[in-house]
Amino acid sequence: MERYRLYIDGKHCDPDNGEWLTSENPFTGQAWAEVPRGQASDVERAVSAAHRAFDAGTWPELSASARGLLLHRLGDRLAQEASRLAEIEVRDNGKLYAEMYAQMNYLPQWFRYYGGLADKVQGNVIPLDKKGFFNYTRKEPLGVVAIITPWNSPLMLLAWKLAPALASGCTVVIKPSEFTSASTLAFVRLFDEVGFPPGVVNVVTGLGNEVGSALVSHPLVKKITFTGADGTGRRINEQAARDFKHVSLELGGKSPNIVFDDANIDDAVNGAVAGIFAATGQTCIAGSRLLVQDGVYDEVVSRVVELAKTARMGDPMAKETQVGPITTKPQFEKVLSYIEIAQDEGATLVLGGKVAQRAECGNGWFIEPTIFTNVNNKMRIAQEEVFGPVLSVIRFKDEAQAVDIANDVRFGLGAGVWTRDIGRAFRMSERIQSGTVWVNTYRAVSYMSPFGGYKDSGLGRENGIDAIHDFLQTKSVWINTGAPTGNPFVIR
Repeated sequence: MERYRLYIDGKHCDPDNGEWLTSENPFTGQAWAEVPRGQASDVERAVSAAHRAFDAGTWPELSASARGLLLHRLGDRLAQEASRLAEIEVRDNGKLYAEMYAQMNYLPQWFRYYGGLADKVQGNVIPLDKKGFFNYTRKEPLGVVAIITPWNSPLMLLAWKLAPALASGCTVVIKPSEFTSASTLAFVRLFDEVGFPPGVVNVVTGLGNEVGSALVSHPLVKKITFTGADGTGRRINEQAARDFKHVSLELGGKSPNIVFDDANIDDAVNGAVAGIFAATGQTCIAGSRLLVQDGVYDEVVSRVVELAKTARMGDPMAKETQVGPITTKPQFEKVLSYIEIAQDEGATLVLGGKVAQRAECGNGWFIEPTIFTNVNNKMRIAQEEVFGPVLSVIRFKDEAQAVDIANDVRFGLGAGVWTRDIGRAFRMSERIQSGTVWVNTYRAVSYMSPFGGYKDSGLGRENGIDAIHDFLQTKSVWINTGAPTGNPFVIR
């Protein structure tokens, strides 16, 4: 049993109450680590440290180029620790080691990219229509940022927020999911090594209603950036609005993966299976609704079912494993409940739908890849985020109906379009209400390209140049270079 500690003001420390939470391995069902159960008093210590670091000391005195250099060093150290951090994430969330290791190898690019961007943030000189004045703008960091991350890809989604926050000059307090805190607590050990000043980065672990609420409501926190369920995001937004805090929310999805009858069927089938089953469906951009045009419906459904049947389930550390367990016991039970709901609503179960009873799955929280046909888009299985290996297949006639079905949900995070018609690709990309549209591919992301949602899928954008501006505010500076004072009661 490994015990992790809070990270506050550059020191690893115990929680004030001396209480700990256990982290369970989704593959074995056994506890493997303990993480602190922080409280409001720990949040107070962390936010105060972050505020001091932002307001005085080394951090605000650093040039933007010097901040960028620290981020580059962090990226280099992260690359050296990729294997170790990937193993911790697998123990914590049960995802495939191959996927976690690939993520860890790619994550250094976020810190290098924003390290390079840190000294490229510029204001403007405004060519005023008023004589005798010089006007320019400054981009200034917001202050203390609360970063709240989910359990499905803890370090990847942390990097999306942390890298631009630090590049902008903000300081942060991180609250990871209580189910998967270990990798974040292991990762922050690198900040001391590369030379970040104390208090710039802090981590308080614990329950949402104990740590998260205290963090969101703290008067010194100027921005909250959150990834997770839309219900939680809505409550954060409401609470933050009372103090006019800045908010970025990356929330849920019910993404359509749309296959037209002129598509390359081999690619479309692989894309449909990868879109929902590759991460055991535990991704906000999961292609959980497969829309298939009439002309290829039977062929696509048959081939998707046959390919999904071959999925190898088991130990996520094993190279041959293709589908891992559900990360948490509550999520495991939630997914099973949605399978029952779909059957009660009249959807046809054509594959899976049960707890996996395979020897290689041991005592883990495994659910077989599950596919429903005869799904009506009004069904709950087509409207609500399941966040598990459950695919709903919906038939459509033409382009117009595909757009109607795709947009007829309250989410708008991702969408896939499979077609050989370039004109259709552009038309669909324009008409689908979604923050990202992939054409003849699915789930591709980059630190260089903005990511975020429409509608109930969130506010703001992560990644790309857009992201750093979410951590900055604009100041307008006016200098009188010789304009007459004039009548003080008249605005010039």
